[in-house]
Amino acid sequence: MQHDRPPTVTSLGAAVMARLAALARISADPDGLTRLYLTPAHAQATRQVAAWMGEAGMEVRLDAAATVVGRYEAATPGAPTLFLGSHIDTVRNAGHYDGNLGVVTAIAAVQVLHRLGERLPFAVEVLAFGDEEGVRFPVTLTGSRALAGLVRPDFLEARDRDGVSLAQALRDFGCDPDGVPGLARDPATVLGYLEVHIEQGPVLEEADLPVGIVTAIAGASRLVVTVEGRAGHAGTVPMALRHDALAAAAEMVLAIEAEAKATPDLVATVGQIEVPRGAVNVIPALTRFSLDLRSPSDAVRRAALARLRAAFDAIAARRGVGLSAQGSYDEPAAACAPGLMDAVEGGIRRLGLTPLRLPSGAGHDGLALAGLCPIGMIFVRCAGGLSHSPAESVTEADIDAATRLLVDVLRHLRPETCRP
Repeated sequence: MQHDRPPTVTSLGAAVMARLAALARISADPDGLTRLYLTPAHAQATRQVAAWMGEAGMEVRLDAAATVVGRYEAATPGAPTLFLGSHIDTVRNAGHYDGNLGVVTAIAAVQVLHRLGERLPFAVEVLAFGDEEGVRFPVTLTGSRALAGLVRPDFLEARDRDGVSLAQALRDFGCDPDGVPGLARDPATVLGYLEVHIEQGPVLEEADLPVGIVTAIAGASRLVVTVEGRAGHAGTVPMALRHDALAAAAEMVLAIEAEAKATPDLVATVGQIEVPRGAVNVIPALTRFSLDLRSPSDAVRRAALARLRAAFDAIAARRGVGLSAQGSYDEPAAACAPGLMDAVEGGIRRLGLTPLRLPSGAGHDGLALAGLCPIGMIFVRCAGGLSHSPAESVTEADIDAATRLLVDVLRHLRPETCRP
């Protein structure tokens, strides 16, 4: 008998969905959901999340990086802390569930424990980060990097498109940027970080499963590749004598696609390409394109990148064009902790569901927190795997399953299982 879809929807799922809908109404855009870091919409969302944390029995504060922190104390003083949560900032014209789901389910799980008077052998802190998407400033994961002690001083000088620095935006928000370095936690006091998140992919839907166990967050490399050719008249330069920057770039893009298709556990995307000063009747002299390369294995990603660089060089030499590649981002993969994966799998089995392990191709705050503590993630099925879009969709039944799973994991988790 198939039990992978919960047969009924309880009030727990309905309550989470209602709060997600309320949070989605807090937006800078009246026609869609846009909530960028350290904006008035973000401030309103922090107040709403803080109120819900207080109702759930937590002590609440806003830290120096504008992360809302709700603390639910352990059964005994001095016990270590388990982090839960996600982010409440969004991309522009976002869906309702990316990030927000992890914060609201964590609050709901703690609220269940509080109503029943249950305390755990560890403290719980629910974290509502504000800078996971990195849309407003050219930095990202500021809140989670701060907890891991990874915020460099130059982060605070990053500026948005209006010239406002991150430091000034924090001050305007009511935070103290000078306090950001002091947010770093002692690893000895932190058990781990567990996040509930929509899958942002189609695997769970294809398997007809409501939830899954994340094995790793993929590492990513991003490049801007510049190809320099020679301009010429579109009608007078013979094809054999051309040094067409765009044609060379097109061959490189196809090489990227072929490499990704041929390499297991690798995905590659060229999301931007431009021909500066291009004209309909001029052979392109300059082309730039982006490359986003991801894998849950750093070895796979780096080997693929080396092969692609060699392929680019060969194409450029054969076509007689210049080539340069500027790295803009390089983030190692973060493996999820075996103890947390096993704890989530145990909870899934206790709920009568089928466990499935899968990697995350998208980045999350766990990438930063992996430098501080063990990390784990619970994925929730989303329709079509769509994300970063108003078309994001989840079911109340799946949200109920995920929230009940989180409560179960908290009740059964033992501190000694989190670390190897």
